[in-house]
Amino acid sequence: MLRNYLFLTKPGILFGNFVTTLGGYFVAAQGSVDFLLLLITLLGTTLVVASGCVVNNIIDQDIDQKMQRTQKRAVVIEAVSVPVALVFALVLGVIGFSILWFWVNAYAFLFAVIGFVVYVGFYSLWTKRTTIHQTVVGSLSGAAPPVIGYTAVTNQFDVGALIIFIGYALWQMPHSWAIAVYRFDDYKNAGIPILPVARSIYRTKVESLIYVILFTICMNALYVYGYANVLYLIVVNVLCLYWLYLSVLGFKAENDQLWAKKYFLFSVILITIVSVCFSFTSTAPSVVQVIF
Repeated sequence: MLRNYLFLTKPGILFGNFVTTLGGYFVAAQGSVDFLLLLITLLGTTLVVASGCVVNNIIDQDIDQKMQRTQKRAVVIEAVSVPVALVFALVLGVIGFSILWFWVNAYAFLFAVIGFVVYVGFYSLWTKRTTIHQTVVGSLSGAAPPVIGYTAVTNQFDVGALIIFIGYALWQMPHSWAIAVYRFDDYKNAGIPILPVARSIYRTKVESLIYVILFTICMNALYVYGYANVLYLIVVNVLCLYWLYLSVLGFKAENDQLWAKKYFLFSVILITIVSVCFSFTSTAPSVVQVIF
């Protein structure tokens, strides 16, 4: 029974947002980490994201029935009823938002609200079913957690927060399209107008390449504006160059699904490494200082 509730929160998405929240926090902390604030921020953000994912399960139950990878989700098979799932989402959301409001700051709370509203309202309820631009909308909610992590430290939205927001949003595009190519038949059967289905896989590869280039430029801006050191510059460019290589390789792929799976997995590895490496690639001259 507990397993059903756990998977309603979409653990894979929770992990991804946990990692990106870490990334935003470490950029802002610049080597001086308040671990209590970090843990509180991670907890609040994770609970808010979990709440949004549970609501998404409820909204998408008709679509999930048509997709092989989602047709056994708890709400679809009625292992968890819709009213119970709504209460579960409400509890998660109230606790998560309360933590960010009372124990972090108003900026972190604001971006949690923005991320939740965009994901549930503008993405799940509207654009996912109606427009090819759904991924752009979804990327905005996906870029909220790193900004929550950043503003938890700085208590302001500055150039660093803007770069992080744009960078993580750009990353979402090829990452999400890779899933759609890999699970092409599922998305087609469900009638979801995502780029590979609504246009073509070739166009998806072209646009993915463009977004990887834009992501690379944006993440380099963190070094240019003094938020990260040379080690970060080397790490991020090595990873991005390989992602670019995989993007180009996609035009010669004999099996689009196998290529997309590899492309997706590397995007996860890339964003995880980049986010974690912020913990030791700050411009601060000293080693990480722990504040109690």
